[in-house]
This record gives sequence, structure tokens and C-alpha cells, in this order.
Amino acid sequence: MTTPPEITPVASPEVTSDDRMWVILCFLFTPLFPIITLFIDDKKNRPFVKDHYIPALILGVVEVFAVTILSFIPIIGLFTWLIWIINIIYAIKANKGLNVEIPYITEFAKKQGW
Repeated sequence: MTTPPEITPVASPEVTSDDRMWVILCFLFTPLFPIITLFIDDKKNRPFVKDHYIPALILGVVEVFAVTILSFIPIIGLFTWLIWIINIIYAIKANKGLNVEIPYITEFAKKQGW
């Protein structure tokens, strides 16, 4: 008896490489790049980009506040750069065309209708 193959989520066919690139940039250069995306109508209305740029913006603002506050604590302040690893992980997932679910933030953004 063989075990069933592992099921991996498949990227949606309407997700283009351009969409993935914009979402990657939104995660890596947050909160600046999501703000830029807000002003580009053809990008912000793409389904994949629309699902990610507002949560990336919220994540970026939260990270900026967290890094600012934590940097004043002597020993912990040295390791605040590790927070940005979260963005790299989300960017890698977005590069695969997968929907990134940021705990609490994605749900909050969807409830607000963003």
C-alpha cells in the first residue's frame, strides 16, 4: 500500500509574473511600496495584488513601530533586524503565487473591506 502524494497548493493561473513581482516588492519594501501601489490603478485592481498590498502595508507599519520601540531596549535592540525576516518569508511564498495569510492582519484587512 503506497502513501498518497503530498498535496501542495497550486498557484492560480491568472496570477502573472508581474503580479508576483509587485507583491514581492510590497513585502520587501513595506510600507513604502504598498503606498505606491495604492496610486497605480491597473496594479491595485489585480486580484492577487489586491489581496496582498493592504496586509503588507499594515504589516510594514506594525513592524516600523515594533522596531522603533524595541530598539530602545539595550540588548533586544540589537536583534530588531530579525523582524524583517518575516517579510522575506512572505515574499518567497508570494513568488510561488500562493496567497499569503498574515495572522490577524489579513483577516482584519478583509473585514474592513480593503
